[in-house]
Amino acid sequence: MNARVDLIGLAIVSADDCIADARGEMPDGLRNGADWSHFQNELDRADLTLLGRIGHELHPNAKHRRRIVVSTSASGLEVRPDGWWWNPADCSWDEVTARLMPRGGRVAVPGGRRVFDLCLGLGYREFHLSRATRCLLPGGVKLFTACATDAAQVVLAGAGLRAGSMDWLDEAAGVSCCLWQEQTASPLT
Repeated sequence: MNARVDLIGLAIVSADDCIADARGEMPDGLRNGADWSHFQNELDRADLTLLGRIGHELHPNAKHRRRIVVSTSASGLEVRPDGWWWNPADCSWDEVTARLMPRGGRVAVPGGRRVFDLCLGLGYREFHLSRATRCLLPGGVKLFTACATDAAQVVLAGAGLRAGSMDWLDEAAGVSCCLWQEQTASPLT
């Protein structure tokens, strides 16, 4: 049996639950210094970062964090000069964690949407949902595929996560963060 591996989702979305505009790019409306600081702190706490190929290519690994890049170009789980590459169609998540995290730990998941969807199926322990409340991205890329019909909060609740309190990361800019956490069984009384 593998030790516990916790998936920690990290995303900033627009008021309409988008992580990117209609061109697939992150607009200035989703960029915020306080959110960036929160995001970097969570990445620093993680033992491993799991992200998609496009995000990997757009954001060089300047801090040399351990990364797994999700890509159909990988054959199972393979090591490359720039990190581990994983094709979920060829290798299970249990195989990945047994090999890379036999003692368990935290895996930060900064996206993109296909990776967020994949991890929704695997089960998040936490999801840090930041929101730029003054930004709308009509026709943009939704956080989860299911956000085409349901709000992000509905999708997260449907995945067994419970919302904590909403905190302002930057109230003047309208950027908040809500920590969604795995619901645990209540103790017997």
